[in-house]
Amino acid sequence: MKPYERLDAWRVCHDLVLAVYRVTDSYPARELYGLTSQTRRSAASIATNIAEGSAKRGRREFRRFLDISLGSLSELSYLLLLARDLGLLEQDAWEEVSALRERAGLLVWRLYRSVGT
Repeated sequence: MKPYERLDAWRVCHDLVLAVYRVTDSYPARELYGLTSQTRRSAASIATNIAEGSAKRGRREFRRFLDISLGSLSELSYLLLLARDLGLLEQDAWEEVSALRERAGLLVWRLYRSVGT
């Protein structure tokens, strides 16, 4: 098992990426290189930065990558809201993925705080 796979924050973020890929499958083809791509990249960035940061030497470096993950969570939050408001994402799908995003955000924030400086 890789070090990041032991982290609850990474596991929930990985689940979030999978959920984002599922919900963005229904976006129109015209959004493939726009909102679909941007939303998927921001979601993948969250888990990717946790994985990469966990392989770095030192807590300070890991914390920097967690900070990037927190930024990507905020970006994803807005992109999902935008998709909902544009009518690309149904309310129930938005609520489901948003709840998962909130859970992921809480765990990443707790990990960030626990790593310290």
